[in-house]
Amino acid sequence: MKPRISVITLGVDDLEKAVRFYRDGLGLPTEGIVGKEFEYGAVAFFDLSAGLKLALWPRRSLAHDSGLQLISPSATEFSIGHNVMSKSEVDEVMEQAESAGAKIVKPANDTFWGGYAGYFQDLDGHLWEVVWNPQLLPEQDA
Repeated sequence: MKPRISVITLGVDDLEKAVRFYRDGLGLPTEGIVGKEFEYGAVAFFDLSAGLKLALWPRRSLAHDSGLQLISPSATEFSIGHNVMSKSEVDEVMEQAESAGAKIVKPANDTFWGGYAGYFQDLDGHLWEVVWNPQLLPEQDA
């Protein structure tokens, strides 16, 4: 396996509501929901950095496609890290997420390893860490 990830898919309960959160609330670019003409096909893609895409797909569709039983999700199974350039940018993103309807589960504060970070959950409970790590700064946008 090559060290390459091109799509991160999040299972959601209400696709339209989740699209509004990520598009309107967080400002992520998307063409909107596609594939509505197919049973279990409706999905929305968001462009992230370096060719990476975020996909939102109804949980029941993901369960159907994978052949797994639909079960209750757990917010602590994984987190998505969003690295930013400064402490103030952490605060800005956390405020933006909260304004969009996210639940702040850990307000941003200094970390034991010398960074600054906070956690929020999206509308479906997915856990996001917004972090300034002086040793792992993101590439500047062109």
